[in-house]
Amino acid sequence: MTTSKELFERAQRVIPGGVSSPVRAFKAVGGTPVFFRSGRGSRVADVEGREYVDCVGSWGPLILGHAHPEVVEAVVEAARRGTTFGAPTEAEVELAELIARRMPSVEKARLVSSGTEAALSALRLARGFTGRDRVIKFEGCYHGHGDSFLVKAGSGALTFGTPSSPGVPAALAALTHNARFNDLDSVRAILEGHPGEVAAVIVEPVVGNMGCVPPRPGFLQGLRELCDRHGALLILDEVITGFRLAPGGAQELYGVRADLTVMGKVVGGGLPLGAYGGRAEILARVAPEGPVYQAGTLSGNPLATAAGIATLKALGRPGAYEELDGKGRRLEEGVRRAMARSSLPLCFQRVGSMATLFFARGPVESLDSLGDCRTDRYAKLFHALLRRGVYFPPAQYEAFFLSLAHSDEDIDRIAQAVGEALGEVEGA
Repeated sequence: MTTSKELFERAQRVIPGGVSSPVRAFKAVGGTPVFFRSGRGSRVADVEGREYVDCVGSWGPLILGHAHPEVVEAVVEAARRGTTFGAPTEAEVELAELIARRMPSVEKARLVSSGTEAALSALRLARGFTGRDRVIKFEGCYHGHGDSFLVKAGSGALTFGTPSSPGVPAALAALTHNARFNDLDSVRAILEGHPGEVAAVIVEPVVGNMGCVPPRPGFLQGLRELCDRHGALLILDEVITGFRLAPGGAQELYGVRADLTVMGKVVGGGLPLGAYGGRAEILARVAPEGPVYQAGTLSGNPLATAAGIATLKALGRPGAYEELDGKGRRLEEGVRRAMARSSLPLCFQRVGSMATLFFARGPVESLDSLGDCRTDRYAKLFHALLRRGVYFPPAQYEAFFLSLAHSDEDIDRIAQAVGEALGEVEGA
């Protein structure tokens, strides 16, 4: 039997860091990454035959659970007809129509192959549409690894950003400004400091990449008003929240309308697919209809569109989102009971079926409110849960997810395991 340790040793010889995406390397929690062999419903199994209740769900796409029969059947049928054509298909039209029906702010959409590609394309489109170069993002939000997004904050609200990764040109980073999530004044200061120069404000409406951090009441509406006042576009990055929190994503949940929306994860049903869309007048600027260039050989490919269509249709059944929220509420109640028995500083934050247990006093409202967060304790929790057959994200600053496949028994098992693991962490 091949072990995870053996596979990781092999991987490190031929793959940078032994993984295809950094968080998978377990650097944040220590130990050897788990290599998975299969998944079905709410469970995953590793190469050594151990089974876990999965709370990662491939970081969000698997809202129906692993290997959902309708999704599998749709992908298999599509594969039999051909895996890619590099030409238009009926399925991409159907998926774009589904997106437009679910998200009222999206009149037209362009399909791409990942959330990162969707985000960088949306930003290019915003710059091309407005004729402006600057962009405002928020510390702690993640929009993929496009150059304009790998920028950390300068020393103040009006200072230029600086590259957070080698290979990002300083000149490009200088066009990106970092604001504080949930702080409208920080956004206002940048817009007023650079009048007529900001093309767009891009934000995760519910942050999922510094843990689950919801917007304060009025924050998203305030961004909408500031963008309107200053002629900037509002881009909502709904790669995580899109079709997870409501049929129309976080925009529906919080009652805000984006100019451009970035989508990924759920919209592809577990296959590589992203999309960006918005007002028809803005999308009219995208080639070949307009001058803003973006293209991709595998964009809208038949396998991913089939998975996306099957997933969105399943989510369109009555009561799906109420059921998801109920599962999240049941888990929150169980985890909070476990927290009440612990003396550790803890904070649990949830929106629908996404959540995070922070080893911090909380509430967590922005990146700088994580100053007292004990990531070392989270690492202990992670491994304690792993030993109990529960797979959490291998990093404190990532949200975890429930799916429609999680049963009440699964949820109660997760809560019980969290309680036992917290006791182990506390006693360490």
